[in-house]
Amino acid sequence: MNENEIKALISLLDDEDIEIFQHIEEKLITLGGKIIPYLETEWETNFSPLVQSRIEDLIHTLQYSLLKERLVDWKENESDDLLKGMWIISTYLYPDLEYKKLVADIEQLYYETWLEFSPTANAIDQIKLLNSVIFNKLKFSSNTKNFHSPANSMINSVIDTRKGNPISLCAVYMLIAQKLKLPVYGVNLPNLFVLTYKHEKVQFYINAFNKGLIFSKEDIDSFIDQLKIDPKDIFYQPCSHVEIIQRSLRNLVVAFDKLGEQEKVQEIQELLALLPMQIE
Repeated sequence: MNENEIKALISLLDDEDIEIFQHIEEKLITLGGKIIPYLETEWETNFSPLVQSRIEDLIHTLQYSLLKERLVDWKENESDDLLKGMWIISTYLYPDLEYKKLVADIEQLYYETWLEFSPTANAIDQIKLLNSVIFNKLKFSSNTKNFHSPANSMINSVIDTRKGNPISLCAVYMLIAQKLKLPVYGVNLPNLFVLTYKHEKVQFYINAFNKGLIFSKEDIDSFIDQLKIDPKDIFYQPCSHVEIIQRSLRNLVVAFDKLGEQEKVQEIQELLALLPMQIE
């Protein structure tokens, strides 16, 4: 379908016959994300509330479909790239967000940290240096006031506001640490997401939600005991990037549920269904 045909089809979105409209809508959806710019132009020039509402719904449907395609492709081919996975999640609320912008943002944070980093220091001192830069110089902190805000799971928002939830702060921390060649990974604790420094015989844990507090396996033992649940290996060892994205999506389900936005809850649950279940 050429440009004129696309524009002609879009011009029919004002048809009041619901069956005709649905036929047009289905046809436009089959054309995919390439028609979004045409829809946006029509929205800007057409002042009919009905047409604008229909265009908004269409654009969301197309963007959501693109997000699902990206998520499946990431899971199958690029799950080693955590930043790309976090970017895909962010496009749910920020569909125009460019991946290359996030890459540049993380690169800048890494550079700020690298300036003060000492590769010859021992593991604990390296993490203390990293903590000092991330939480004191760069001013990242836990968003306790609006803990359940959906923005806390959007890595672009976390980088811009310097506030996030446990998993988003851990993601930023881990991305910086790994660019510094530090063996820092995510750990799926119940009710809390943390990090572990694990290399050969050295392993300890980091709570990015508490300014990088360093703690031990015994502290996790106590935490698990307080929750009155059986300890599992996943509570102590690095998790995969797919599991990090799963947990971020589950956070979004809770966030939108608390806001009463059930359509968004259902859409996020559909995204979760595209990822493999964790095997414990």
